[in-house]
Amino acid sequence: MYLDVNGAAAYCYTGGKPFDGAKPTVVLIHGVLNDHSVWALQSRYLAHHGWNVLAVDLPGHCRSAGDAPESVERAADFVIALLQAAGVERAALAGHSWGSLIALEAAARLQDRATHLALVGTAYPMKVSPALLDAALNEPEKALRMVNVFSRSTLAPPSGAGAWVFGAGMALGRRVLRSNTAVNVFHRGFQACDRYTGGEAAMARVTAPVLFALGGQDQMTQPKAAQGLIAAARSAGLPVTVIGLPSGHHQMSEAPDETLFALRDFLAR
Repeated sequence: MYLDVNGAAAYCYTGGKPFDGAKPTVVLIHGVLNDHSVWALQSRYLAHHGWNVLAVDLPGHCRSAGDAPESVERAADFVIALLQAAGVERAALAGHSWGSLIALEAAARLQDRATHLALVGTAYPMKVSPALLDAALNEPEKALRMVNVFSRSTLAPPSGAGAWVFGAGMALGRRVLRSNTAVNVFHRGFQACDRYTGGEAAMARVTAPVLFALGGQDQMTQPKAAQGLIAAARSAGLPVTVIGLPSGHHQMSEAPDETLFALRDFLAR
């Protein structure tokens, strides 16, 4: 489904079901050098079990036009404008990695309009090493390989015969990078993560229950790096659920069922 958001076409995968304004809505937000497809299993299940799904391609990524956001704040602006374009008053927000920071910032601004906040593979601050930032800018193929090595806890998760998540991650990253010839979305996304300083302040404004779904072998956003946000959420008096997943940084493909069940059960509350 395409929506006009800020004068540009924004693509949302709806999980194989038509959008129905009478149903509750969940927005799924991808991370750096990803697109809507990383939520394939989760989006289809939720769409076939009572939810409107808007699994977005962020602006300037793959099927979505517009300028690729250079900050978490600009990406959160896009999510809020997307809801307005879809005619959605209230929605659950779920984000992975960079997308988790975007979901957090959007939930803080939406206040009671955000019904749930799910943070998958999150960390705050989400610092990126200078070497990786430089490689993303000047040697993106090298940086893509580095990220896919660091992100994976296994090369063959139980997601289907012949599944090769490393190869799939490399192919997806190349496709996303080449989808925008005007901007290096790899470097821009990493820079947005590295520069974001509003995490704790945003959590203090959130009113929704919060899920932290963290990969036990995640080397990109290690579980210990989420503890500050977890403490901030608890200090704000929010209902907090923390779930450890048997995965690295790509929770949705390395632990697809466990990630789905965590989202399903959280959204059912």
